[in-house]
Amino acid sequence: MPDRTAPDASSAGRLSRRSLLAASAGAAAALGAAGLPVLATGTPALAHSKDKGKSRLRVEPLIPSRNRGIILYSVRDRISAAPDDSGVPYGFERVLARLAEIGYKEIEFAGYTQSTEILGRQITPTEIRKILDDNGLVANGTHATIRADTFQQQLDIAEELGMANIGTGSDPTSSSYKADWDAAADTWNELGRQARARRMRLYTHNHDAAYSFLLDSGPLDDQGRPTRSSGVRRLEYFFGKTDPRYVFFELDIYWAYVARYKHQKYVDPAGREVTDLFDPILTVADRTTRFPLFHAKDGDRDTSVPNGYQMTPLGEGDLNFQQFFQTIGERDFHHANWEMDTAPGGTTNRGQSLDFAATSYRNMSDLTIYLKK
Repeated sequence: MPDRTAPDASSAGRLSRRSLLAASAGAAAALGAAGLPVLATGTPALAHSKDKGKSRLRVEPLIPSRNRGIILYSVRDRISAAPDDSGVPYGFERVLARLAEIGYKEIEFAGYTQSTEILGRQITPTEIRKILDDNGLVANGTHATIRADTFQQQLDIAEELGMANIGTGSDPTSSSYKADWDAAADTWNELGRQARARRMRLYTHNHDAAYSFLLDSGPLDDQGRPTRSSGVRRLEYFFGKTDPRYVFFELDIYWAYVARYKHQKYVDPAGREVTDLFDPILTVADRTTRFPLFHAKDGDRDTSVPNGYQMTPLGEGDLNFQQFFQTIGERDFHHANWEMDTAPGGTTNRGQSLDFAATSYRNMSDLTIYLKK
């Protein structure tokens, strides 16, 4: 497993292409109360330091180059494309070569198929592994279907591709009730043991609903189910029910901030409406080595849409990746996979997703940290 030594986070770098938003007063207060650094953003790094102090520091990438990845869902249009004369790469061989040329070192899979017009048949995991190796790429995970009856077959594919992690893009359950999350935890603990036996970690990826409130108390409905909440969020309940040796998580940073925007209130057992703000940084910082992977997905704040954000290439939105990654620490342990669900440009702009991949890689590379020499 990778080194888990946390860095000395002395001060923040910043993205050069867009000013970052400072944390809200509430988030800053929560970070301070937890003993975590509260970073000023939108100002030059080390602006408070004298030149003499700067000479005792060195600058390094906040996300090491070896840990910068992409989930292929972002470029799914080009992975699945049939041969065409657009000049834009298509299929695994050409797209992975382009991603390596951009600078990405790691790949998270979102399926293992391409157009059968490329080879006259479907590509095999063995052939995909050769393409990875030929381009100096490493598979760091996958969004597969996680079920007990097919899990060993999924592990076989993951092992062939050289993955350290195997996961899914879905929540362990979509239920609001404890009993369903308890059952999911039992299943995931067992599957996690199986993954560990084959030197892999099992992980689940969140959307915003995973951080909504569990219905676990209060009056029962006509089916005998609780209708109110004690204030526990679904996935945070799952953290406590699963074994940290066997079950891990991939935080989608964009969806976590959507959850902060959407899921702020619950009705307590006494029928009172309670406001509780979710902090994505704190939910990771409290259990940072349960999160080997992240989706580094950016968004523009837009309260005119239901989610409160519109997806953008990384570094062109309003999410504070600098503060996020520096505060959670464990710089060598964490792996950041760029994702943008809306990256494909369709037939009118076939190269858009790969162009966005290049922009996002450059901006990910711009995140820096100052360390003691």
